[in-house]
Amino acid sequence: MSIYVDILVAEIGSTTTVVNAFNGIQSNDPVFIGQGQAPTTVAAGDVTIGLKCAIDDLKNTLKATELCYGKMMASSSAAGGLKMTVHGLVYDMTSKAAKEAALGAGAIIHTVTSGKLRTAELNKISVIKPNIILIAGGLDYGERDTALYNSEKIMELMAGIPVIYAGNIENAPEVEEIFRVYNSKLYIAPNVYPKVDLLNVEPTRRIIQQVFEEHIVHAPGMTKVREMVTGTIIPTPGAVMEAAKLLKEELGDLVVIDVGGATTDVHSVTAGSEEIQRILLAPEPEAKRTVEGDLGMFVNMPHVARKIGIDKLSRELNFDIIPIMETLKAIPITEKEIIFVERLCSEAVLTAMERHAGRIRRLYGEAGRGAVAEGKDLTQVKYIVGTGGALTRLPSRVNIMKRIATSSRLDLLFPTTEAEVLVDNHYIMASLGVLSKEFPESALKLMKKSLNI
Repeated sequence: MSIYVDILVAEIGSTTTVVNAFNGIQSNDPVFIGQGQAPTTVAAGDVTIGLKCAIDDLKNTLKATELCYGKMMASSSAAGGLKMTVHGLVYDMTSKAAKEAALGAGAIIHTVTSGKLRTAELNKISVIKPNIILIAGGLDYGERDTALYNSEKIMELMAGIPVIYAGNIENAPEVEEIFRVYNSKLYIAPNVYPKVDLLNVEPTRRIIQQVFEEHIVHAPGMTKVREMVTGTIIPTPGAVMEAAKLLKEELGDLVVIDVGGATTDVHSVTAGSEEIQRILLAPEPEAKRTVEGDLGMFVNMPHVARKIGIDKLSRELNFDIIPIMETLKAIPITEKEIIFVERLCSEAVLTAMERHAGRIRRLYGEAGRGAVAEGKDLTQVKYIVGTGGALTRLPSRVNIMKRIATSSRLDLLFPTTEAEVLVDNHYIMASLGVLSKEFPESALKLMKKSLNI
C-alpha cells in the first residue's frame, strides 16, 4: 500500500532522529498520523542516512510499501547543536539580555563575557569554534568603545564565523565597516538592551534562527541535509519555544518542561503579575528559556542520582539502585527501572524549576521591612506542560508536574496549585514549533489535540 503524507517534520537529535508525519495541513482538521525513529548518523558524516532510516521506520509503522511526502521540515540539535558565544558590556544588563536572546532561540551557550575581551577569553572562543557569535553592548547612544573593540578582536580571531551585532545602534555603521574589511558575514539586529530596564530580545532571536538555518548545512554530517529537508530548519530547543509562544496566545500564561536524556529545559511565556513587576530588580523577558546541562535521565542519570544521594535513594525506593544504574538504557523497561527514573525525573523537574523561577528577597533597612523580586515570576502561569521522553511516557508524569506547586518554598515565584497540568501525549511539540513557522493555525490545532484540550 502506497501512502502520501503532506508534511514530514524531522527532529534530528544528537543520538536519535525522529520523523513525525502530518496530513491535512491546509485543511480545518490536520492530523498526526505516525512517527518513525532511527539513530542519528552524524558520525557517519551524513545525517540523511539516519533520516532515511527513520522514514523507513515510519513506513513500517504505517504498514506502507511506499511512502511519499510533499514537504519536509526539520529541527536539529545534531552536530553539537547551535553553539554560540555571547559578548556584552555589563554582565547584568547587555550580556544578560544577549544571553536571553540566544537561549530563547535554542542556542547552546558556551561562554558569556562582559567588558572588553581579554586574551584568555579570546583563546577560549578560538577553542570553542562557535557556529554563531553574538555581540552586544551599550545602551542606544551610550557607551560605544567596548562593542567596537570586541568586534575587531573577534574578527581578527574568527573571520568567517557568522556574527550578529545587537548593541548600541549608533555603532552599526562602524561595525559594518569592520566586517566589510574582513569579508565576514554580519547581521545587524536592534539593540537587545536599548534603554535601562528594557529588554528587546525577540528580533535577535529571529535572526539567530535565520542564521542557524543558513549555516547548519555546513556543520559536520549536515552537508547533505538540504537534499531532503526542503522547508524550515531551526534548533530543536528553539522549536519548543516557538510552540510554547503559539500556545500561550491561545491558552494564556504557561510553562513548558522538557526532560531529556542529557538536559532539562524550562520554557516560560508569562509577563508575571503587576505586583511583582513593581518590585522586580531587573527586567525579565516574557519568553524565557533555561537549560540545565546536569539534569538528564540517561546521559546525566548518575549525576541526578548522586544529587539525591545513592544510599538515600535506595532506602526511599526500598531496593538497591546500583544494579539499575549499571544497566539502565535510554528507555526504562522493568518496574524498578520505571520507579527509579520517575524519582530522578521528579528531582530534575523541581531543581530545574527552582533555577528557572524568580524569588522574593526580604530587606531590612532604616525604613523598616521591605521586599524585592529577582528573576522570572511564574505566579500567573495557568498551565504546566510536559514534553520530552520522560514527561510524555512515564506513568507518574502528571503527579510529577503537580508537585511543582505543592513543593514550592514561600520565597519562590512558582505556579500556584490552580495551574493545570497538560501532557504532549504524541511527543510532537518540537515538530509543531517548526511547523508553526509556516502553518501556525494547523500547528496550534495539532498541539491542542496532543494536549487533549
